[in-house]
Amino acid sequence: MTAHVLKGRLRPLRGVGSSVNPLHVPPPVLFTIGYLVGLVVQLLVPFTFTTVLLPVGVYSIGAILFVVGAGFAGWALWIFHNEHTTTVPGEKSAKLVTWGPYRFTRNPMYLGLFLFFAGVSMISDSIWSIPPLLVVVYFLNSTVIVGEERRLRADFGEEYGRYASKVRRWI
Repeated sequence: MTAHVLKGRLRPLRGVGSSVNPLHVPPPVLFTIGYLVGLVVQLLVPFTFTTVLLPVGVYSIGAILFVVGAGFAGWALWIFHNEHTTTVPGEKSAKLVTWGPYRFTRNPMYLGLFLFFAGVSMISDSIWSIPPLLVVVYFLNSTVIVGEERRLRADFGEEYGRYASKVRRWI
């Protein structure tokens, strides 16, 4: 069973599994696993960004992606906590959030996590970490987000429909 630490206590996560996330693994953990899988491959079959690109450019772009991704995901997470709604996939949302980064993408936390880990991959010069991250994004897009959107449509009806018609899923 997956657990969530809240105010120093361990509680089971509700809604992480089932049709929303059949792996029962929180999305930030999926991104971390994807990055680590790539890092292991990197150690076994060294092939780096700096093999094909200039090191200064790779590290600079990586640092920018790292900061932008962390900022974007953090901003979205702060909004959810400020609005007293859930960040757990599949749980009923208390409110439909459409402001802040949600004006640009319906999934700023996932987008932020992808940019963050792509940045970490570049900073750590691990080109092999990118393909597993793309697999994580594919899984989230085809499974988790579809379930989340189904839940949001059920909970917020036409309000969510209007929002989804104006704001793209990713960018």
